[in-house]
Amino acid sequence: MSWRDELAAALGTQVLRATPVGGGDINDAFEVKLRDGRRAFVKTHHAPPPGMYEAEAAGLAWLAVGPLKTPRVLAVGDRYLALEWIELHERTTDVAFARGLAMLHASGAPSFGLDRSNYLATIPQDNTPEDDIVTFYVERRLRPLVALLRAPELDALLDKLARMPERFGPPEPPARLHGDLWWGNVGFERGQPVIFDPAVYGGHREIDLAMLALFGGVGEPFISAYTEVFPLAPEWRSRVHLWQLYPVAAHGVLFGSGYTMQLARLLRELTSA
Repeated sequence: MSWRDELAAALGTQVLRATPVGGGDINDAFEVKLRDGRRAFVKTHHAPPPGMYEAEAAGLAWLAVGPLKTPRVLAVGDRYLALEWIELHERTTDVAFARGLAMLHASGAPSFGLDRSNYLATIPQDNTPEDDIVTFYVERRLRPLVALLRAPELDALLDKLARMPERFGPPEPPARLHGDLWWGNVGFERGQPVIFDPAVYGGHREIDLAMLALFGGVGEPFISAYTEVFPLAPEWRSRVHLWQLYPVAAHGVLFGSGYTMQLARLLRELTSA
């Protein structure tokens, strides 16, 4: 049975048309017209990891408790995820998004981690809870990716980083993170921000900010609006490269050795005396 047939059965209506749409590196995406008049955004993959779409649907629900809009899930299966169709427009102002993100982060999480594992793109994401951010970030985020990169020479640098808790800043409670927050996963509906494609967990809130900075940048209006709601530690900028280790490592797994070299350089800089 094709994903179209599965979707039709799940929604109790016929799929009239599925038009490919662009924008992603991992999934195939379609604008789907249904016989009952609805439109849907459908993501598919030729060989998705087990439970990938169910985990994404759960992540959207986890984020929906916050102030930022997330797409409503219409149906989910092993090979597809169907979301409500949202007309997204050009990015206008960052202020509403920054304030909403600050409130989402402030809503918190029970621990560093999550009660279930999920995925960053197609990479398994181990969310086994930890009591402290240093252990969680090194052992649950960085170490598994270094293993996938087959770069054992980086393990010694991770060991050294784990012995440098001062690099991680003052203690903060776990924040409710999007987890894959680059500007390609943020849209605007009539000027209001919408977030999608999450890889959620409880973590340090500077992680989401560092990923935004890595892929598209964050300007002063954004930071000012964020800090009005949820002030950042004064030296937060000094940790941007620390939190960018994870997306850089993930890009190494997905896209090749250039990112692995960038990861090694950043680790050496961060662990130098």
